[in-house]
Amino acid sequence: MSENTIPSPTTAIALRYDGAGAPRVTAQGEGHVAQHIMKVAKEHGIPLYEDAHLASVLSQLELGAEIPANLYVAVAQVLAFIYMLSEKTPGQDVRGNSANTSASE
Repeated sequence: MSENTIPSPTTAIALRYDGAGAPRVTAQGEGHVAQHIMKVAKEHGIPLYEDAHLASVLSQLELGAEIPANLYVAVAQVLAFIYMLSEKTPGQDVRGNSANTSASE
């Protein structure tokens, strides 16, 4: 698979975590929508993490919902992986910018 090829997931979930509260589901979809979510993430330099089981569980949450406490450990592992790849910490987005914590977003 070439570096520019985007895998064909059946489900994709996007999470946002700004260091306050719990991460939130910001996008979710299956099939072509999942491919679009991954394409947009790649275009914006957002790292991808593959876990079909976790994606299946997260896909049951409402858009905008905070992840429930029983998923904190699993999502923390994803966030640790992402921060390690991007050499960032909570409070910075994965591209190195200060996370926008305004309610208007």
